[in-house]
Amino acid sequence: MVEGRIIKALSGFYYVQTTDGVYQCKGRGVFRKKKITPLVGDFVTFDIDDNNEGYITQVKPRTTELVRPPIANINQAIIVSSATMPEFSTTLLDRFLVLIEAKGLKPIIFITKIDAIDEVTRENINNYKKEYESIGYTVELFSAKKPTELEKMKQYFSSSVSVIAGQSGVGKSSLLNVLNPQLLLKTADISKSLGRGKHTTRHVELMEVGGGLVADTPGFSALDFDELELAELPHCFPEMRERSDECKFRGCMHLKEPKCAVKQAVESGDIASYRYDHYVSFADEIQSRKPRY
Repeated sequence: MVEGRIIKALSGFYYVQTTDGVYQCKGRGVFRKKKITPLVGDFVTFDIDDNNEGYITQVKPRTTELVRPPIANINQAIIVSSATMPEFSTTLLDRFLVLIEAKGLKPIIFITKIDAIDEVTRENINNYKKEYESIGYTVELFSAKKPTELEKMKQYFSSSVSVIAGQSGVGKSSLLNVLNPQLLLKTADISKSLGRGKHTTRHVELMEVGGGLVADTPGFSALDFDELELAELPHCFPEMRERSDECKFRGCMHLKEPKCAVKQAVESGDIASYRYDHYVSFADEIQSRKPRY
């Protein structure tokens, strides 16, 4: 019996990393009967046959699990946004943050292509950086062309298992290639007509970067809240979560309720109005979702 972590899943095979190397494994039929699908990131035990191929016998309990991408036991999510091409979007960033908060992961925000913007745009990006940092998020601005900045990026990967996420074309694969040139991940030029990159990442795989493991994931152009219930949404905004006890009504949704501490904080400028607008928009989206049966 051998133990290891699945670092790649491809065409029905699971590639399990152990202290002795990586073994190609298949899942036992018992998993299908129990409706258990081994995921990249899973800690597993497996048997090795005479041909040095493995058969997974057990999937150990998970600390975290994501559906898109299908991956387990991640402890932080690095969201890559770009300052330009595609344009920086607080709406898209907040969608990522809500989904990551809902999974109990630590979010870290990277804003790329800082070298490709003018002074006015740079000032706007700096203001957003300060606002997100005031909420409690870690935000880093950087250019992939500056080696000193890239060295600083590596510290965020050290000793962590991260998922890297962001809109297509923001430079996720390019960033990972610079941090670890041995990866040679495929990158695509920005489509000028679409203003975004083509999807280049085809499968989920954990790769070594900066002393940790990172999952490069397929680029997203849209994110929905299919798994999120309305009652969970206020907990996915830290600045609302910390004020909820000050609201008059327990379980306040910060929408139409009177004497709401969150709405008061928006009026006083203590909560950014665009963050609250996104919250209301996301709440509407969840409420208008078709029921699941």
